[in-house]
Amino acid sequence: MNPTQIRLVQDSFAKVASISDQAAVMFYDRLFQVAPAVKAMFPADLTEQRKKLMTMLAVVVNGLSNLESILPAARTLAKRHVTYGAKPEHYAVVGSALLWTLEKGLGSAWTSEVASAWTAAYGTLSDFMIAEAYGHPSTR
Repeated sequence: MNPTQIRLVQDSFAKVASISDQAAVMFYDRLFQVAPAVKAMFPADLTEQRKKLMTMLAVVVNGLSNLESILPAARTLAKRHVTYGAKPEHYAVVGSALLWTLEKGLGSAWTSEVASAWTAAYGTLSDFMIAEAYGHPSTR
């Protein structure tokens, strides 16, 4: 990711952070709509899970300018996701739900440049996590 992409992700996330509860609800609603089978991997009460999602996103977004600082936590999270039943193909579904949520949450601030920056950020992180969890890179 280049500095402009990092800035776009960080600036746009700051706007979404103000509606973090609503964004997290939208994300999980969308995820379960497009991939109903993954709902079984989550607790019935998503209150804590939604908070964890937004906290994790904030850590990642804030760490983009020093990617190496967030990779150990991403590695641990990737391996933990395997124990929950996550498969490499789930990363694309999650990414799609995340981008959809950001698009809806940002409205007119969701530009092609912002979309491209978020796609790059998610692709970088998900490729790393897939490689760490499953021993091979993503085939997306």
